[in-house]
Amino acid sequence: MANFNYTARDTAGREVVGAMQADSQAAVVRSLDEKKLFPVRVSQTREEQVLIGGPRRVKNRDIGQVYGQLADLLRAGVPLIRSMETISRATPNRRLAELVRSIRDDVAGGTTLADAMAARPAQFPGLQSAMVRAGERAGFLEDVLDNLAGFIEHHDDLRGKVIQALVYPLVLIGLGSVGFFLILILFVPTFKRLFGNMNLPAPTQFVFGMSDLVVNHYVIMLLGLAAIAAGIRMFMRSNYGAALWEKWKFSMPFVGNVGRMLAIGRFCRIFGTMLANGVPILQALSISKDASGSITMARCIEQAARNVQAGQSLAEPIKASGMFPLQIVEMISVAEESNQLEKVLIKIADTVEQRTERRLDMAVKLIEPAILVLIAGVYAFIMAGLMWPIFSLSEAIKSAK
Repeated sequence: MANFNYTARDTAGREVVGAMQADSQAAVVRSLDEKKLFPVRVSQTREEQVLIGGPRRVKNRDIGQVYGQLADLLRAGVPLIRSMETISRATPNRRLAELVRSIRDDVAGGTTLADAMAARPAQFPGLQSAMVRAGERAGFLEDVLDNLAGFIEHHDDLRGKVIQALVYPLVLIGLGSVGFFLILILFVPTFKRLFGNMNLPAPTQFVFGMSDLVVNHYVIMLLGLAAIAAGIRMFMRSNYGAALWEKWKFSMPFVGNVGRMLAIGRFCRIFGTMLANGVPILQALSISKDASGSITMARCIEQAARNVQAGQSLAEPIKASGMFPLQIVEMISVAEESNQLEKVLIKIADTVEQRTERRLDMAVKLIEPAILVLIAGVYAFIMAGLMWPIFSLSEAIKSAK
């Protein structure tokens, strides 16, 4: 038997963390289900993961394609185990085929598809296993799998657009940094030898000091940068540091609004998709809170879940948080009253993501000239520091004549 750590939610939405010995992850999931606990994360202890080599990830887009293929086969009347066997044989991706076969083996052994997925949280987040569980229990698994395939494809497309939009600014920063260090290493020392012991102005001394640090004390500089990076990383991993960074990020003009709207769109799509597939509202709030990617959003949704559990409105705590625009809050409030919450949430997600994509394009267009101006300013400062003594010397010679 192996040792497993688990994180689960009870029927009231409270988080339960513990450890258990079992033959497999699927056995842990079954045991938690018997205790009326919803598994969010089940994993072996770190030592045992090292011994077995750890989990091997498969791309989300590939898993989305499996969902779509599985939905088509089930809709055509092919049994679940046979459908998974067909997919595992047809896929050219070796890792994906191994993953599908391992799930098929668990299902053939009597485990539900949702439990088999929940036992592999590295590949199947709680969102996906919860939707499949609801589909299995309500008898519309094919529709759930279709929705999951579309959800993953849409999420990957949005992520790809964000990455693509940031490529050019990052390239500018990289090339500018390379040029900056080349100037400090190759050109500045020549001017330093040329000027010798002259009485130099402050900008020139600063440029020479930077060059001396990079050329002669690069080990100390690298160690210092590594220490600073490690300190920032540790701080950002803390709850306080992550919350402080997110607060500062969301307060930035224009760019902060883009990040906040991306978090809102992600939450609305996840929450609406789960409600549309029969997942209970408290469970859907718990999972969408963790999957929103925002600490501020998670706290807001946690308060909203407490309101819903007490029989109150979902819109009030969302409005009080200040995270959601008033227009979106009003749409959610009306949707609650008309019992159309899942449809409205999906519509909100579509609208928010379309607007955010346009704002992201505009933000990137503003970032590019800002980076160019910054790089040009740095280079101009270096050139001014190098040329200042030459101009001063020239003026001194003219005055002497």
